[in-house]
Amino acid sequence: MKLDFLKPFEAHNTAEFNLVPTGGATDVTWAMYGPSPYVTKVMGVFFNMDKMVGKDFEAGLASLKTLAER
Repeated sequence: MKLDFLKPFEAHNTAEFNLVPTGGATDVTWAMYGPSPYVTKVMGVFFNMDKMVGKDFEAGLASLKTLAER
């Protein structure tokens, strides 16, 4: 899915869901990627991006799990 952000800075990324059947369940991975301008690279040096967005990814996956198990 295409994601366009306007704040805190403009960014155009792609979110990707990968679903893999495993036994009686499905493993889901969620990734986001896109161009990495200079400002983003500098931020990556000073901030742990996984920590910044990781909670949001985990919450989204938990919500997906809840909906899928209904």
